[in-house]
Amino acid sequence: MPPQTTLSRIGLATVLLGAFLSIADFFIVNVALPTIDSRLHASAATLELVVAGYGVPSALLLVLGGRLGDQHGRRRLFLAGMASFTVFSLLCGLAPTATTLVVFRALQGASAALMVPQVLATIQASVPPDRRARAIGFYGATAGIAAVVGQLAGGALVAANIAGESWRPIFLVNVPIGLAGLVLAWRRVPATVSHEPSRIDLPGTGLLAVAVLALLVPLTEGRALGWPAWSWVLLALFVPAIGAFALVERRLEERGRHPVVPPSLMRLPGMRRGLAIAVPFFGGFGAFMFVSALTLQMGAHFGPLRSGLALVPMALAFLVSTLLNARMTALYGRAVIAGGALLQAVGLTVLAATLFAKWPHVDPINLAPGMIVAGFGQGFVMPSIFAFVLAGVPADRAGVGSGVLTTTQQSALALGVATLGSLFLSLSPAHAVGVRGAFVIVLAVQVAIAVLVAAGSRLLPVPARAERVVSPGEEPLLEAA
Repeated sequence: MPPQTTLSRIGLATVLLGAFLSIADFFIVNVALPTIDSRLHASAATLELVVAGYGVPSALLLVLGGRLGDQHGRRRLFLAGMASFTVFSLLCGLAPTATTLVVFRALQGASAALMVPQVLATIQASVPPDRRARAIGFYGATAGIAAVVGQLAGGALVAANIAGESWRPIFLVNVPIGLAGLVLAWRRVPATVSHEPSRIDLPGTGLLAVAVLALLVPLTEGRALGWPAWSWVLLALFVPAIGAFALVERRLEERGRHPVVPPSLMRLPGMRRGLAIAVPFFGGFGAFMFVSALTLQMGAHFGPLRSGLALVPMALAFLVSTLLNARMTALYGRAVIAGGALLQAVGLTVLAATLFAKWPHVDPINLAPGMIVAGFGQGFVMPSIFAFVLAGVPADRAGVGSGVLTTTQQSALALGVATLGSLFLSLSPAHAVGVRGAFVIVLAVQVAIAVLVAAGSRLLPVPARAERVVSPGEEPLLEAA
């Protein structure tokens, strides 16, 4: 039988499973943090590292993972990433102390960085152009739904207290899923590789790592540790590190070499402008998921399961709008992002009004209207950002293009948790503004971010006329398995 060159429906579902696991595991710990604290006696700084310890290594290595996939084969790197992700998920579930949990979470995040860039790169390289935008839309939908489902599943598993293991099943559940994914990936995902493989840019990779660490580590840990001197030193290092990175990358490309983030790629209008609105959008999204979990458990005294259930209306609305996204984008182009962002702003405003009116007697029912409107708006924004950013990236640069995009996404998620999460934790004590007031302030910031995203979407390039949108019941999205 000839080698498979086009991604089938089962193959698409398989690579999306990898993206789902990676994103869900960033969020799955949010509702479990109080339980982890009580069982492992973790400090506030250590609890923040349980979240950031996953996000920071992932953000550091995503571009490198994309380049390795271009060079050595995307299916091979996807398999390696999923295998190691499964192993470290098992070790997280067995971790005897908070410190070992942080270490295994960091290795789990590094494994995700090998796996995730291959998802978009495989779609770019093995899906026909007339069907590619919709496949990328499914990726965007997966990213949003995984975040909500991650917190819901985390709450359900903690509440179930399976075999008396409390929080541990939130990691152990990845093991059978990962094993099934490995089998499917080997059988159903085509092996693709760049036709112009390049050497790894070690200086650029090192400088990018320094810049990301200099920004995310102090913002994540500084508040909990009382802003020690090293945190300010690292923050001061960020600007020269990112400047040196840009200089090295430009000189490498001028010499005909292969920088880890080619400046010519960043000059593509869709990439440059799309990433500029992706950063605030994903930062706000990550912060909302983190802060809402803490608000509902710390302030409204929800249990883990009830906290997760409060997000179900948002997840369902998100799913509905992502199913409509391809047709709406074909009709209205970049205006879909602006409309979605403004809908999100309305939903967050309704949510803040509900907190004022009902606190402390909020419940999933009276929170649902705001959640639904916000989720519906997010479902129009997220897949569209992915599609606009990657629209002009050539197939041979799919790995590095998707690596840059997913690095931006992961860094922004971690940055949102670090900044707005720290703002919430600083304001939430009773002697400050309290939990409700802190959450409302964070929501106000996020409304401003949504308006900024809506305005920024007007700077995106107008795409070429879209192909006819495939409706349910017509020709399949991809080849049958």
